[in-house]
Amino acid sequence: MKYYIIAGEASGDLHGSNLIKAIKNTDKEAEIRCWGGDLMQQAGGTLAKHYKEMAFMGFTEVIKNLFAVFRNMAFCKKDIQQFNPNVIIFIDFSGFNLRIAKWAKKAGYRTNYYISPQIWASREWRIKKIKRNIDQMHVILPFEKDFYEKKHGYPVHFVGHPLIDAIESTPIVEEHEFRTKNNLDKEKPIIALLPGSRKQEIQKMLAVMLSVKHEFPEYQFVIGGALSLADEFYIPYLKENKVGFVSNQTYALLKYAHAALVTSGTATLETALFGVPQVVCYKSNWISYQIAKRIIILDYISLVNLIMDKEVVKELIQNELTTANLKKELGKIVEGPHRETMLENYAALRKKLGGRGASQLAADLIIKNA
Repeated sequence: MKYYIIAGEASGDLHGSNLIKAIKNTDKEAEIRCWGGDLMQQAGGTLAKHYKEMAFMGFTEVIKNLFAVFRNMAFCKKDIQQFNPNVIIFIDFSGFNLRIAKWAKKAGYRTNYYISPQIWASREWRIKKIKRNIDQMHVILPFEKDFYEKKHGYPVHFVGHPLIDAIESTPIVEEHEFRTKNNLDKEKPIIALLPGSRKQEIQKMLAVMLSVKHEFPEYQFVIGGALSLADEFYIPYLKENKVGFVSNQTYALLKYAHAALVTSGTATLETALFGVPQVVCYKSNWISYQIAKRIIILDYISLVNLIMDKEVVKELIQNELTTANLKKELGKIVEGPHRETMLENYAALRKKLGGRGASQLAADLIIKNA
């Protein structure tokens, strides 16, 4: 069969790559064309568009790049028509994907969504679009099944979280080699800094994260560089603060980290699955924050807290993200009872997410119902 997959950011590229591998494991003749990144291409997909060309963050940034967004949509529709797939698979990236889904459904294509748009967080009215335009929905968070089926009468498949597979299947170098290769101190415990994958995120978050470095001299702070950005982007931060840096080695960094400061997003869940105590950080420009505050209906922003339905990790949002608050919260998790409680909650979180095999289960369901 022919599959067309659309992912629009780094996390979608990761999950899309594992989905491609799973599809090819079941359908040996699969032809796959995709929007995504290097990982999806390496897994066997033919890349139509790289997510780096679409990484606009926040409402104001999207507005500034509206012409680029419209050009991408027009290209996508034309590309789908030329490829003529048996099924289209949307991975998160809802602003773009739900618009393409509307067109695709009218055009007669089979539509599948893998990794639901977060309509349980904001703009819940989008359920109408999903019901109308998506043939099959495959969700990865345990509470999403009840949200769709009990609240909205829309049947979905809960397949488990693909991060478990991604983490367990990723080879990681031995710690001594990791530290040596990246010119890190051989003895000092590591505080990992994960400031996001987009320039706007990093520019808002990283300086604040680095501002507490001098308060913890017994630890070494190490920035995890995003695959979506060139290493040169980080040079000003490295020169000014004399911290460690690793590029495209997030899992190794987390495996050997003692604690972490993490920008809200998929990385918060990855950090928890590696058993690393964390403080969650988030700050956007004032306009984007004011808009988001009025449409997001959640009590928490991190996946860890959302899944557990309680505050497991501290979230420092917008004006709360200060040097003083960050120092206080990081101090709680480098040692002591707060750290131990967080690790106990992480164990319960992993159980809630289910076991391995999410990507393969999703792939089999997509193929079966195509």
